[in-house]
Amino acid sequence: MITLAGISHHTAPLAVRERLAVHADEVPALLQRAHGEFGAASLVNTCNRLELYLSGEHAPAAVLDFLADELHAEREVIERAVQLRHGPHAVRHLYAVASGIDSMVLGETEILGQVRAAFSATVAAGADDAVLSRLFHTAIRTGRRARVETAIGRHALSVSSIAVQQARALYPDLSVATVLVIGAGEAGRLAAESIVEQGVREVLVANRTVERAHDLAEQLGGTALPLDDLDDALAQADVVVTSTGSPEAIVGVPAVEAAASLREGKPLLIVDIGVPRDFDPAVREVSNVAYYDLDDLQAVADRHSTLRGEEVGAVQVIVDAETERFFEWWEQLQVVPTISLLTDRAEALRRAELAKTLRRLHLDGDDRAHVEELLDGLTRALVKQVLHDPIATLRERGDRDIYLDATRTLFRLNEPAGPREDQ
Repeated sequence: MITLAGISHHTAPLAVRERLAVHADEVPALLQRAHGEFGAASLVNTCNRLELYLSGEHAPAAVLDFLADELHAEREVIERAVQLRHGPHAVRHLYAVASGIDSMVLGETEILGQVRAAFSATVAAGADDAVLSRLFHTAIRTGRRARVETAIGRHALSVSSIAVQQARALYPDLSVATVLVIGAGEAGRLAAESIVEQGVREVLVANRTVERAHDLAEQLGGTALPLDDLDDALAQADVVVTSTGSPEAIVGVPAVEAAASLREGKPLLIVDIGVPRDFDPAVREVSNVAYYDLDDLQAVADRHSTLRGEEVGAVQVIVDAETERFFEWWEQLQVVPTISLLTDRAEALRRAELAKTLRRLHLDGDDRAHVEELLDGLTRALVKQVLHDPIATLRERGDRDIYLDATRTLFRLNEPAGPREDQ
């Protein structure tokens, strides 16, 4: 009833994830194609994960072929990088993601908004259905419960807070630092905001679209620059936060070497959270340059996750309870059509037999109305009592598939209703 095909920091290194990245502008079309191929579909697309959720059970080969085509990747690469989950395993995974216990940074809070945004994109693309709607709304509820009922989100560690840590390690007094933000997307904005809140000297924002650069610069209290001025901005900056969504690196080693030569030995911190990466990773070899990509940030996060790791068990209890709750809803969803068919079939038979009996009595006027009222009440009560226990059993039994099949067979509910001969 739910199929998940996911790529994350657990299944593939950054070098592979950036090859399989989907730009935000491409998501609506991908969702519509997935909807045409499989039915309802949603995509959780962040810097650390690309997870396709499909309503229904789908063959692994078909899903992997679809992803290989969409991501322009070899099938062998997709098979190595993608983890497939079905049913309760897929539901439990999304709940764990929303709760922050599957994140690169344990307990981080940004993922909850990203899960919400993923389903909003699904609705906007017209690729949703009742099952996916229920799944994502309950995932958001699970994430909120985890943060309210456990300490998983206390002293929250996130990509943004790690960026602040690295900036403070290089510049203990950030009031003397200039921050350069490259790209105006959500991930870069959050990281930049965290650093700027520490009280920096100056903020520069460079983006392909100058209007978006102006908007973000206004939010951060900084100055907007066109990307053409990036070389000069690198020479001015002390801390760079970059996440453009570009399909390839936009800054190479020569540009960073040139900037470093103008800095008179001052260190330069580059926090590259782009997927694909915005800087050539080889810039980490340039003197006086500290370069961190997402894999580097994960290593930092791993060193800080011990205390919050103690809360994972408590969050898992919530995740398991919500997963069970989802499947109770799902099973009821399966039961309702059978109960409706059963009650409709019984009502049709009751009405047919009542009409037949009234014809045989040859009553007219008030006598007919009186007898019809009595027989209608009698037969209605009788049918209700006869069906009460079977319907209660269908709703209560855990092994409902067996009972659903048996009910449909015994009452021939899969066959069209028709007139019955008198016995």
